[in-house]
Amino acid sequence: MEEINWQPHHLSNDTVELRPLQLSDFESLYAVASDPLLWEQHPAWDRYKREVFAKLFDKAIASGKAFLILDKTKGTAIGSTRFYDEDIEKSEVCIGYTFISRAYWANGTNRAIKTLMLDYAFSNGFKRVLFHVAPGNFRSRKAVEKLGAQFIREFTKEENGALSHHVEYALTLSDWQKNNENAI
Repeated sequence: MEEINWQPHHLSNDTVELRPLQLSDFESLYAVASDPLLWEQHPAWDRYKREVFAKLFDKAIASGKAFLILDKTKGTAIGSTRFYDEDIEKSEVCIGYTFISRAYWANGTNRAIKTLMLDYAFSNGFKRVLFHVAPGNFRSRKAVEKLGAQFIREFTKEENGALSHHVEYALTLSDWQKNNENAI
């Protein structure tokens, strides 16, 4: 597999545009993230606080795999997402750290975002995409299940000196193609 450009110039469809996250995006993205209700089912429930969000933002920038999500028609920031933990030998990559403004919940925006990312991952030779979700984050769990991802396992890992609990879902290229007539 060739070296992958995890931050192409942009990915877009009729609904959203994903472009590489930049330091200059902090204020517009924090305006979205400062809503406490975004984080109510998330283990890091206090990410609406500026100093907590700043740590997440800095890690996203450092990853070199994060995107700013823009409303395609308005051109405004509505959230962020990223690729992480790619494993070339296993031909899998994770998609996550996704959050979007509540105004875009339950209207197909998350699916539009994930479709761009899944198509990009699969078109770059990956055979499986993983999603890690907090066990109690029922909105996110339902969203990845709607994509066709299957529950794999529950696991715990250490993050920043604390234990973090997750459920893992997987979506294979063949299942993505079966469930989506326009998939690559």
